[in-house]
Amino acid sequence: HIDIFVVLLLVTATVAITVKWIKLPYSISLVIVGLGIGLFHLLKPIELTPDLILLIFLPAVLFEASWNIKLSELKEGWKPITVLATLGVVINTIVVAYGMHYLAHVELGPAFLFGAMIAATDPISVLALFRKLGMDTKLTMLLEGESLFNDGTAVVLFKLVLACVIAGTGFSVAATAGNFLLVVIGGGVIGAILGYAASKITSLFDDHLLEITLTTILAYGSYLLAEQLHVSAVLSVVAAGVVIGNYGSRTGMSAGTRMAVNSFWEYLAFLVNSLIFLLIGLQVKFDLLCKYALQIGVGILVVLLARVVVVYGLAPFIGSRSHKIPWNWRHLLFWGALRGSVCMALALSLPDSFAYKEMITITTFGVVLFTLLIPGLTIEPLVTLLKM
Repeated sequence: HIDIFVVLLLVTATVAITVKWIKLPYSISLVIVGLGIGLFHLLKPIELTPDLILLIFLPAVLFEASWNIKLSELKEGWKPITVLATLGVVINTIVVAYGMHYLAHVELGPAFLFGAMIAATDPISVLALFRKLGMDTKLTMLLEGESLFNDGTAVVLFKLVLACVIAGTGFSVAATAGNFLLVVIGGGVIGAILGYAASKITSLFDDHLLEITLTTILAYGSYLLAEQLHVSAVLSVVAAGVVIGNYGSRTGMSAGTRMAVNSFWEYLAFLVNSLIFLLIGLQVKFDLLCKYALQIGVGILVVLLARVVVVYGLAPFIGSRSHKIPWNWRHLLFWGALRGSVCMALALSLPDSFAYKEMITITTFGVVLFTLLIPGLTIEPLVTLLKM
């Protein structure tokens, strides 16, 4: 597989160089190139597995993002971020589930599964654009904070729903809510403890290679330990990254070491994100997209509808005096909530014996593809239109 890996690297580098001249977001260009490669069978088919995304790719992306988050900005926007990443995920799941059930005639169990997995937003290309355009950091923080934390809550909700669907048991709101809180808080606590411990260890020596190794152990170790303890692995990595990025890197690392660690994670996240977006394009099977066209069409419609309910419904209640959410921000929060690798990993992780696996997987791919290509490509004109 090393030859395929080198070819993929070559493709990502070529696309990265090309987008310097053409006005297309890098990540979306990769999806389009992946679609082209898949359509004309230019490469051997590459299987995207849930392990590849959830165990290898995801910790790197999450750790890099949380390592760079400023705690002061996170504190400022904590209320809207928390509400969007918890209540927002629940509302999204319910609206999508009932929409799929009534409009596409999908049974309620699988419809709830689809609703939970599609709630995880992945606005990487949008955030890159916002930074390039010098958008308000509070808005950028809101979108990034929501996506970091809702990955965790959506994964937890998906696993709880999946357990109920497979066991064929009823859905107890009280029990599910209790479990949900336990898993979410447990993940955050474990990550924070490991982040603090790693921060203490980094202060004992100053060696950039050792400290890069230590942060790598922290990113993957916090994920694996949380998995073993059946708490949220995603939130464990995020908490660990936030703690070492805001505390350990300031107190235990010299400026040179901090720069070296930063560069390493920046490169790793770039590499992983590039491969993810390219592989998304490569996965598409056009005959299956046609077969499930109704479910995909309804899926796109209800995902957009759910986002309208979440953003415009919750925004008036979650802004604080210092952190109001203006109307033009709401439009960008609605349109910029792209879906990506987490949704796909969850769809792929469904057991093969599950009768609705193909339908859910292909519908998820269809929705992910739509959000990456349509909102993804039109967010810049929207920013211009809103004079932001």
